[in-house]
Amino acid sequence: MTDDRPVRIGTRGSALALWQANHVRDELRRHHPGLVVELEIITTEGDRIQDRPLHAIGGKGLFVKAIEERLLDGSVDLAVHSMKDLPAFGPKGLVIACTPPREDPRDALVGPAGLTLASMPAGARLGTGSLRRGALARRINPGVEVVPIRGNVPTRMGKVDSGEVDAVLLAAAGLRRLGLADRIAELLDPDAFCPAPAQGILALQCREDDARVKDVLAALADEGATLAAAAERGFLQRLEASCTIPMGCHAVRHGDELEVHGLVVHPSGEPCYEGRRRGPVTEADALGRALAHELLEAGADAVMAELDGRPS
Repeated sequence: MTDDRPVRIGTRGSALALWQANHVRDELRRHHPGLVVELEIITTEGDRIQDRPLHAIGGKGLFVKAIEERLLDGSVDLAVHSMKDLPAFGPKGLVIACTPPREDPRDALVGPAGLTLASMPAGARLGTGSLRRGALARRINPGVEVVPIRGNVPTRMGKVDSGEVDAVLLAAAGLRRLGLADRIAELLDPDAFCPAPAQGILALQCREDDARVKDVLAALADEGATLAAAAERGFLQRLEASCTIPMGCHAVRHGDELEVHGLVVHPSGEPCYEGRRRGPVTEADALGRALAHELLEAGADAVMAELDGRPS
């Protein structure tokens, strides 16, 4: 790499976002000794608005819009996102150039040691900011009271410590990245508690015409994460799902094949439309899209019409 211009990474300022950006910076430096990488903290609308549920204020895209604007105007060169926070379709002129190795895709229950979601007593307060997690929790334990919460990972965990809630549901990936895995009371089986599409995967986003940044990112790419992301985001894109739709998708590689598990569920927990598809890894995107189409045909379109007003 002979170009001595720095690579400027745009990132949110939360502890998890900074961990992710610093991790990517360190990996870039490891693969490209001498490369100058700078971080720029960008405050997003999602960071500013903390008193309302995400699905009521525009969804997870609020965490990325300001960063994408800075990419498009050229003031930063690279964005590091949690891929599950990205809308189904990105803005023209930007691409996900690289997907590094995936962290644990599962959801985690944070609460007293030994606690499980199924064992929580009737009336126990379970905190989550995710419609999907709330709906799936109600399916496993209809007696829990799902309490909407916002905030970063330490803030949400603090609600358990203060007694505001009895437990919270969080992404295992974020807890592991922040060195908080010891707070996990239960890791939820993805077969019973399907993760969000691309949960645990980082999306490294840059300008579509920025060959220099694409070139330096190539060394960080992971084939397994790339295939899973293709299938899971294909599922999301075929549904054209917004943040008002509780749904999950999780792809697992078996040799030369990929198994894709997906669902669309009503926030109450019922009805739930769920299915699986298996096929060649070369058809990852098509597998996700085919599974989404199958669920829509089975009746998921009616749930989505009820929740976001689209024609069924």
